[in-house]
Amino acid sequence: MKGIIDPGRVVGESLFGGAFTFPVMVAHRDALRHNIATLAAFAREHGLTLVPHAKTTMSPEIVRAQLDAGAWGLTAATPSQALTLCEFGVPRVLLANQIFDPAALDALAARLAGDPSFEFLCFVDSAAGVETLARHAGPRPFRVLAELGHEGGRAGCRTLEELLEVAAAAQAAPGVELAGVAGYEGSLTSAAEVRRYLHRLMEAVEHLRVRNPILSVGGSQWFDVIGRELAACQATIMLRSGAYVSHDDGYYRERTPYTRIEGELRPALEIWAHVLSVPEPGLAVVGFGKRDAPFDEGLPVPRGAVEGATVLKVQDQHAVLRLAPDSPVRPGDLVSFGISHPCTAFDKWRAMPVVDDDYTVVDLITTCF
Repeated sequence: MKGIIDPGRVVGESLFGGAFTFPVMVAHRDALRHNIATLAAFAREHGLTLVPHAKTTMSPEIVRAQLDAGAWGLTAATPSQALTLCEFGVPRVLLANQIFDPAALDALAARLAGDPSFEFLCFVDSAAGVETLARHAGPRPFRVLAELGHEGGRAGCRTLEELLEVAAAAQAAPGVELAGVAGYEGSLTSAAEVRRYLHRLMEAVEHLRVRNPILSVGGSQWFDVIGRELAACQATIMLRSGAYVSHDDGYYRERTPYTRIEGELRPALEIWAHVLSVPEPGLAVVGFGKRDAPFDEGLPVPRGAVEGATVLKVQDQHAVLRLAPDSPVRPGDLVSFGISHPCTAFDKWRAMPVVDDDYTVVDLITTCF
């Protein structure tokens, strides 16, 4: 496993005691616990059903902690993720996407047939999607949420009329059961846009002839608006936020609802690496790169000894820094960085040490991407 010399002999060791090679990404235990508890409490207080998006971590240990904190189930983005969550023992899975994969549909149909307690939901936004689900359904139907999108967004019907046509197709199809409506507000850029979109979703729910409907929404940027705007909606509101679990020092630090409401999330991930070279004044090369840390929604954030530096770019195995004036950084120094955008951080590590405040390793989390 990358960064770990002997996975069986790391718990109780210092991160810096020789059990690890570098670079290595760590998760801070107290921050993970705090974030899991914080959003679970937010959901309870606002009458939301929390179904965290597992694509962020795909970690059985973190998934279990989220379930233990009260999550109804877990959300997946792809059929393979949904099946992996089944292997984790997750009792309820929401696939927040359309599904056309025949092998995955057959496997999920078999899972539904073989385990009466297992629950599965997925999105649909076309008659073709409904027909595909019907062809692969087993004795228990596929329960679906008709997805309403927005202009310039991802998938989802663009008008209420289109959504109602898909909903009618789902209600008429054998082996398919309409359970409600779904949407994704995370790509919208203002609270006003989010409010308008949420009201379109509520209007869609009101037009469905479904008993105890579900309305599924959720990213990690606007759940405060969701909590306010959907309070009066006559549906089970399923919140799919995922990035909250580890938060970050970049993208979500700037966009979290906790910049607008009381409380906080804490950045839980940190990467440590050696300074490999200081080839010219004010410039340093550090031994981590694109294979080790996310870079798609902002570059890593210097901490500690390199705080005040700027990451200019990351290459496959190198990060190039512009150092602060008079920086004491030298080749061989071990330095740390926060990350931006956790959804592309966990997938780079098959095992990650969990550390306490003194950087003693207290656990390992694994990932299954």
